[in-house]
Amino acid sequence: MTTVYKFGGASIQDAAAIRHLGEVLATTRERPLVVVVSAMGKTTNALEALLAAARSDDDRDYRSRLDELRSAHLATVDALFGDRKATVAERVEALFEELDHRHRTHRREPRPFHYDQTICFGELLSTTIVAAWLNASGTATDWHDARELIVTDAHHQAANIDWQATGAKVRSLDLGSGRLLITQGFIGGTPDGVSTTLGREGSDFSAAIFAHCLGAGELVIWKDVPGLFNADPRRFDNAVQLQRLSYDEAIELAWHGAKVIHPKTLAPLREQGIPLKVRSFEELGAPPSVISAEGASAATPAFILAEEQALLELRPRDFSFMDEARQHDILGRLVEAGVHANLIDSGATRLSLCLDAHPTRLEPLVEALAADYALERHDDLTLLTVRHPTEPLVEALSGNREILAERRNRDTAQRLFHSRECSETWHIPEGR
Repeated sequence: MTTVYKFGGASIQDAAAIRHLGEVLATTRERPLVVVVSAMGKTTNALEALLAAARSDDDRDYRSRLDELRSAHLATVDALFGDRKATVAERVEALFEELDHRHRTHRREPRPFHYDQTICFGELLSTTIVAAWLNASGTATDWHDARELIVTDAHHQAANIDWQATGAKVRSLDLGSGRLLITQGFIGGTPDGVSTTLGREGSDFSAAIFAHCLGAGELVIWKDVPGLFNADPRRFDNAVQLQRLSYDEAIELAWHGAKVIHPKTLAPLREQGIPLKVRSFEELGAPPSVISAEGASAATPAFILAEEQALLELRPRDFSFMDEARQHDILGRLVEAGVHANLIDSGATRLSLCLDAHPTRLEPLVEALAADYALERHDDLTLLTVRHPTEPLVEALSGNREILAERRNRDTAQRLFHSRECSETWHIPEGR
């Protein structure tokens, strides 16, 4: 039965990491094996900055950023291959020439279209280098362009999957040769060959697509952390690893902002009962976290901090009720703007929304809402979400912080605070 591996950018961020990747795969006995790879390190961020420079007509800035990206990738090639780098370097140079051509061709097109025609080169570059290193190291590979396998519509930057067409293409692959199949995460293509992307952090989703279409035995996501935790270890000093959790619980955590697993990843796995393991790229012997139909025997409280939040409090200007029609109007505008509400709380005459404070999407939305509703806004906020809370636990975590908004149901509690009161390291109270 096929196994799917996914390696993120941190796993291939430089030559040393790629060598380590080669060592991991050289000792892997699973076959057939599909390996989905992200762009190297922070390449996607650098490509987004390059896109902005191309669209601003600042040719000097654009050329500087393009040369920096090219030099970084070629330096990795040189560190890996040394005197044997010529062929790989030529492939990398050719990809940068094509990237440059696409920027010059599409910079006047709508930004989402231009984005998808250029950002995809991060994954094309990384997989070209990784596949070449694996072949040179004795691990035979077949490289495939995901844009020819993952068939999507033309909804750029958040393309929708054509599951029937994708399944047919993926299942037609020759997986019986014993060679590793190397392909890209995050990217796809329309039936007529136009590049698309699946949304930021979409490489996990790509891996799940391959696993679903192949009826894989498992999907393994390799990260620079030991697994999934009940809180971010960078913010909570006593976070503990979650050894096992159900699809439903993992989906809830992803929905509320846990960053380890992409929210779209779990649905295609759950449909076929394919387990997902999160394993450490750095500590190979560490036990993984496993997401499957069978979760832990007892619910473990989990804690999520969402930074850079904004609170909008909306009221009808005529002092009437915030009824279903007005809520429908407001929430519909969020959908049109591509904005997710992390907390929704309503009263007779108001609707409170906690939103990510991303200026490019939030500011036009705020302007439009303020034209039709009385709007009060609070910025620089932090949202705490607690899964499986108890009242003493929530109260102990809240301390003396001012609560600007809150919501509670049977299994989730949320409270919104000023960020200035949340900068310290958090500690999960015991025995609560």
